[in-house]
Amino acid sequence: MLSLLRGVFQTLQIQGPLIRNGRNALSTSTTLQKKNYLQEPEDYSDINLPEKPKLRVMMKVPHALPNQKHRKMKKSLHLIRGPEPVHNALLHEQYGIRALCGGRLRYGHMEMIRLTVGRKLDASRMFAIWRIDDPWQPISKMGIGKRHGGGKGPIDHYVTPIKEGRIIIEVGGKCSYEEVKPWLEQIARLLPFKAEAVDMKTILAKKKLEELEEKRNINPITYKYLLMNRMVGTQNWAGPTEKEYFGKYV
Repeated sequence: MLSLLRGVFQTLQIQGPLIRNGRNALSTSTTLQKKNYLQEPEDYSDINLPEKPKLRVMMKVPHALPNQKHRKMKKSLHLIRGPEPVHNALLHEQYGIRALCGGRLRYGHMEMIRLTVGRKLDASRMFAIWRIDDPWQPISKMGIGKRHGGGKGPIDHYVTPIKEGRIIIEVGGKCSYEEVKPWLEQIARLLPFKAEAVDMKTILAKKKLEELEEKRNINPITYKYLLMNRMVGTQNWAGPTEKEYFGKYV
């Protein structure tokens, strides 16, 4: 009788914490049993590393011919407005940083990207490449305290215009996305416009989700429909940019 009571008391002591914590403890124990920790490692045998795995130094000022003067430019906002038509996919189908809106990158931003990647990148099994051009668009600026007037000011610095969806850098090699994601997100947070760290699966999933949402939409009266049919007086107040991109990249 005493041995039976002792056994019951021991079982109550073991199950006490599970009963006190409620369903969470029981569900956690069951999920730990079901989860499989023995997964096959990814195969990187088809990946070849380039000779120079790190990012190169960008030019601060574009080259000019000996007798040529650097020309000034207008703001040209069309260079940063709208979707990126060409460089919007990962060439190596691995990982990278993608712009979520338009903006301009200065030489200092490119140096920040290059130095951060150089510190975090393991050159023995990873590589990184630029997907943007060197700074080429001149930005002029009047001197501090100078009286305005007398024409356009001198060139202050050069920038690279970026459109939404542009891949800025691409990272690849014998590594997983979880390994490079933290420092790719760190770089994306420091850029002068919204950006995100992406991999090939994320890009395909977002593209599929957009197509699915457009297909599931049962309301025919969309903003695009209003603009194309000149309804609600849109021909009077809608600008040319809204008529081109239908309010998406304004």
